[in-house]
Amino acid sequence: MTKELVIVESPAKAKTLGRILGSRYIVKASLGHVRDLPKTKLGVDVANGFSPKYVIPKEKRRVVQELKEAAKKTTGVYLACDPDREGEAISWHLVEAVELKTMPVHRVVFHEITEEQVLNAFRHPREIDFNLVNAQQARRILDRLVGYKISPLLWQKIKGRLSAGRVQSVALRMIAEREREIQSFIPQEYWTIEAELAKQSAREESFKAKVIGPVSETQQFEIRSQQDADEITANLAGANYLVTKVTKKQISRSPSPPFITSTLQQEAWRKLHFTAQRTMAIAQQLYEGLPIGEGEVVGLITYMRTDSTKVADSAIKETRAYIEQRFGREFLPPHPRRFAKKVKGAQEAHEAIRPTSIVREPGLLQPYLSYDQAKLYELIWKRMVASQMAVVLLNTTTVNINATPPQPGKIYLLRATGSLLKFIGFRILYTEGRDEAEDDIEVKASLPELVEGERLSLLHLFPEQHFTQPPPRYNEATLVKSLEEEGIGRPSTYALIISTLKRRGYVQTKEGRFYPLELGFVVNDLLVVHFPDIVDIGFTARMEEKLDDIARGEQEWVTVLEDFYLPFEEMLEGATARIAKTKIAPQPTDEICPQCGKTMVIRSGRYGKFLACSGYPKCHNTRPLSAEMEGLSQ
Repeated sequence: MTKELVIVESPAKAKTLGRILGSRYIVKASLGHVRDLPKTKLGVDVANGFSPKYVIPKEKRRVVQELKEAAKKTTGVYLACDPDREGEAISWHLVEAVELKTMPVHRVVFHEITEEQVLNAFRHPREIDFNLVNAQQARRILDRLVGYKISPLLWQKIKGRLSAGRVQSVALRMIAEREREIQSFIPQEYWTIEAELAKQSAREESFKAKVIGPVSETQQFEIRSQQDADEITANLAGANYLVTKVTKKQISRSPSPPFITSTLQQEAWRKLHFTAQRTMAIAQQLYEGLPIGEGEVVGLITYMRTDSTKVADSAIKETRAYIEQRFGREFLPPHPRRFAKKVKGAQEAHEAIRPTSIVREPGLLQPYLSYDQAKLYELIWKRMVASQMAVVLLNTTTVNINATPPQPGKIYLLRATGSLLKFIGFRILYTEGRDEAEDDIEVKASLPELVEGERLSLLHLFPEQHFTQPPPRYNEATLVKSLEEEGIGRPSTYALIISTLKRRGYVQTKEGRFYPLELGFVVNDLLVVHFPDIVDIGFTARMEEKLDDIARGEQEWVTVLEDFYLPFEEMLEGATARIAKTKIAPQPTDEICPQCGKTMVIRSGRYGKFLACSGYPKCHNTRPLSAEMEGLSQ
């Protein structure tokens, strides 16, 4: 029987597709990219339209040969790589490397590896989308130009094996500037005062109200010292307390959309303390398929690199039916909930990250999944179900109270708030995690029934000293969130950006927070001074938009590269000249040179820091830094 060849990226995905497609197809894995720019050369002919010179890496030659042999035995080839720019580029590279131009080649795209979606994709193949290919090519060439041209300057001035990635350098700048903001922060003292009050007829039903400020003052009220706090406390101690306004209203809280790549990484960090890299690796396993039940390999979630909150109508229908059956009609909103895209440039052809079948409850799958897989699947499943559930309803009460001291003077406004849960809605299943700077109206202690004009009794006053806090250091969640908000990187790049900063020794994590290392500061400072555009957030975000334009066919990729490279080349020439003239001052030590008796200093060279005699050039004594000295030099 005539067979056809299907090529995917990974063996796990090949196994799942093989089960779905049956014996008519031979399914092989390319193990990712089969061609790339050379490691030791620029690989881009700048003078001839930025023409890339791709090579097949040594470790991929055997794979390519095996694919060539398999293709010879088939009548056609289906390229089933992932449904994004990277997958489109891999498909094109396969055509070139495996020499498939003389064969019928079909591109198939699906966002979930289920029998229905896969077979439908094979019934409706398309050609390779060269707009997507060129967008990926442009990104790869941009990154190569920046890294290949700037990195040698880092080797020359700091030490070898450093890199200056186009996007990672912006992330490094964000971390370094936040650290310096923290280091230069000067805490400011301030005070708050709360009064414990009660109805005169029911003193046991006490509640607390916060001092807002004098009634007559409209400007922001601040208590800056203990002296001021003591003075206000003394005035309030003998004051008469009168309810002046009671406001009651019902507020609702809507669920968050299903996950996109960035929000999955953020929530997996908040709730599971998974790094972005770990999250994506586990999500890849859930997407490509795992054996469940009788060993049947099933793709459990939709594609995990996406910036769209769109959900298929069939998935919404299935989810709403599950909610009604599992939780009851009161937990089902009258109409399906659809979410507008919130990420600039979101590709609406993609879907949000969701389970491929809502009826596969986390508890049913737990015996077949690892701990990490089960936890991440449960998070994705709950987020999707909650997104179609009814809103949370809260009854809130806000009470304004005037405190009039016995002596004529200022009348102080105090405010008390309370809330009571009326309907739990989607929070019966799921509550989104929060970052430090975020606030939300949650259920608070309810207030006694109060009416305007009612007098209250003072039970106690609580003055409390505080100090302003510096902005928090980034963690995995807040860094990914900031990168997304600033338009830096795209779904496929967040995890790589973070892992590269760690691997290069630019940052480290302590208790989940990013701390720039000395090397990170040095590299960042050099880039900020000599390549301000490269590490400028706005400039990098605009470049991402241009790559999106290429993907939509709205710009030519060579034109985008030309617009970037001409000013970049001028910047590079100026930076090279300036850096050649600057010298990094040697760092003094207590070490004595055994050859001439002068002090030893720490110098920087191409291969890093080393100990050298301060009597150079008369004395040429040098030696490597000890581990202890290396630590002191950081």
